[in-house]
Amino acid sequence: MTLMNNTVLITGGSSGIGFKLAEILVKNNNQVIICGRSEEKLKKSKGLIPELHIIQCDLSTKEGCLQLSEQIKKDFSSCNILINNAAVVHKNNFYTDISAIEKSELEINTNLMAPIYLSKLLMPIISKNENAKIINITSGLAYLPRAVYPIYNATKAALHSFTQVLRMQLSNTNIDIIEVMFPAVDTPWHNGNTPKIAISADAAVNEMLVKLSKNQKEIRIGKVNLLYKLYRIAPKFALKKLNALS
Repeated sequence: MTLMNNTVLITGGSSGIGFKLAEILVKNNNQVIICGRSEEKLKKSKGLIPELHIIQCDLSTKEGCLQLSEQIKKDFSSCNILINNAAVVHKNNFYTDISAIEKSELEINTNLMAPIYLSKLLMPIISKNENAKIINITSGLAYLPRAVYPIYNATKAALHSFTQVLRMQLSNTNIDIIEVMFPAVDTPWHNGNTPKIAISADAAVNEMLVKLSKNQKEIRIGKVNLLYKLYRIAPKFALKKLNALS
């Protein structure tokens, strides 16, 4: 993958992995656009990196996805890379949480439906440009779930499956379909409850970019590769081991 002279759209780009990606990619690319729900966070990001373009939108709704795609078509027709990074998570007990359905809908719409909508809506633009890529950010939890995340696991497993199918269906087009599977990463996403096993955002993103430069299509970051091997060899043991981690 060529990491220079692109027009890159990063969803959920105002913090965490998305912001770290934007911070690095803005140095050698033509335009980097980030979007998110919080206008305050977006403005703070632009204050730190003035070269960024920001778009406020709510990707948990179909209307928000349509709004974003229309703005990209209008203002950034050279967009050739879409990074579906935005995600939300709820750490809850599905049985006892009275808001479980509302939380589930938010996670499914943001983590799964938004990448599906945006891929479909933006493919006509992306395909017209060189070095066309759709990069879906998933997780090692696509292989094995953690019991504390009843819906998040499922959204990442579904996005993993969708990405594989999209790659096969678009194999005869100019659009590369790439998946990046992250382990736990030390970002604000954890709301102050960062797991001890988390790696830094710097380490995670740097490894991602190195592997992208080698044209890998299914990228496992950090210990996700070990998790994948355990899952293939001894799935019950791997599931128990993963859920015993703090």
